[in-house]
Amino acid sequence: MKSREWKQESVTQSEGPNRIPGCKRARIVIENIWEDRAEPSDGVGLQMTLLFFSSRAYRFRASNFFIAQFYSIADGVSRARPFCDREVIRNPEAWLVKVVCTLFFRSHSINACFGYLSRNLNPSIAFEVIKRFRDPLLGLKFFEFSRTHLSINHTFNTYDLLVRNLCQMGLNDSAKTVFDCMRTDGILPDSSIVEILVSSYARLGKLDAAKNFLDEIHCYGIKVSPFVYNNFLNMLVKQNQVDEAVLLFREHLEPYFTPDVYTFNILIRGLCRIGETDKAFEYLQNMENFGCFPDIVSYNTLINGFCRVNEVSKGHVLLKEVQSIKGVSPDVITYTSIISGYCKLGDMKAASELFDEMVSSGIKPNDFTFNVLIDGFGKAGEMRLALAMYEKMLLLGCLPDVVTVTSLIDGYCRAGEVNQGLKLWEEMKVRDLSPNVYTYAVLINALCKENRIQEARNFLRHLKSSEIVPKPFIYNPVIDGFCKAGKVDEANVIVAEMQEKKCRPDKITFTILIIGNCWKA
Repeated sequence: MKSREWKQESVTQSEGPNRIPGCKRARIVIENIWEDRAEPSDGVGLQMTLLFFSSRAYRFRASNFFIAQFYSIADGVSRARPFCDREVIRNPEAWLVKVVCTLFFRSHSINACFGYLSRNLNPSIAFEVIKRFRDPLLGLKFFEFSRTHLSINHTFNTYDLLVRNLCQMGLNDSAKTVFDCMRTDGILPDSSIVEILVSSYARLGKLDAAKNFLDEIHCYGIKVSPFVYNNFLNMLVKQNQVDEAVLLFREHLEPYFTPDVYTFNILIRGLCRIGETDKAFEYLQNMENFGCFPDIVSYNTLINGFCRVNEVSKGHVLLKEVQSIKGVSPDVITYTSIISGYCKLGDMKAASELFDEMVSSGIKPNDFTFNVLIDGFGKAGEMRLALAMYEKMLLLGCLPDVVTVTSLIDGYCRAGEVNQGLKLWEEMKVRDLSPNVYTYAVLINALCKENRIQEARNFLRHLKSSEIVPKPFIYNPVIDGFCKAGKVDEANVIVAEMQEKKCRPDKITFTILIIGNCWKA
């Protein structure tokens, strides 16, 4: 009975001058999806497509002869397995997604295929199809086809997925096209999509395009969250476009968004990075006018900025201000920034007093705190105090690193005790501490000053076998020593070793070689 009903239904569907019999239409569609360039991994898709068209659930069947022929083709390239005639489609929608993907990927006649399946497509299936495509451009192609020819009203998720995938590929223009379609179709974009496009433009260095896009967004009345601006400002600062960040902040401040503490922290960090600490201080003072208050990150950033430009006293004054504010407490970063500033100025007394104040306040110093103090005492010729600070470091459970040992070696070498520095070099091996480029530079320079050129040369040989990418200032003292000793040929060998280590000679190197060759002549 069911067989008769099926035959009758097939005859009814095939009536009319423009109707093609179901079996023939299935054969046409399946033939369209076959290509000689089929990849082995597509075998499953071919199987599913064949099963889909041979299933009773979709009201037509291909002939047994054609099914057998299709199997033989698929098995030769894609290793498709034959399946039982009794197999059924358990999840028709999921199967339809896979079949649509296969058809769209392989079809020579896309319009014919999708015209045949259009009555089964809906926005949710279209989203699943686009999500299944690994190539964003293929997803975009399907989006445009289904939107234009099948009149599919895509969902927000589809637009969001396409914009994200295209931006990840750096296809900003295509992503912007999808965004425009989204707006045209009456779907309001949210801040997350705006943020993706803005960030993508910024990553590619298209800052003007990002700014123009933000201006366009505001013209459409789309509300943008402060997070979008903060992220864009942060990217501008990271790319050393601080002036552009400040300009964007001023242009978009009042009409478009209200800044928060993160906005100001980004600008303060950028201004301090380029040495504009006074402007950064102005932004710190103006935060209250926008309903937000500086946090410890704001103060630490500005204090560090003052200390980097040797305005340590201003940083110290700001520390005292922090101590008087309720809800904000200085931390180890606050104190260490000022201690480091005093050490760079050589004011070890002020650095020591501030260190004692920090400890008495219950703030535990970290390894960076000890390193800057040890380095400061060493450079000031106070090795006794440097070693005492080293002992405190061990006592408080802070582990010395290569920076710590290099600072001690440098202190010994400055005090004329190069052999003590060499002992620490040997201790580094025992502690399994790998020297850095500055460890080599300190010892080589000290050995050359004592005219121990061969020992310095041995360090260069050791450096040659390491993975460190050296700088010219490591080689120059040794080259100079050999040139002054009349061994210009050995100096030239060292220059060749420099180039092997991808270290290009600088002006000082060439000057030394020119003078050395003149002396030799």
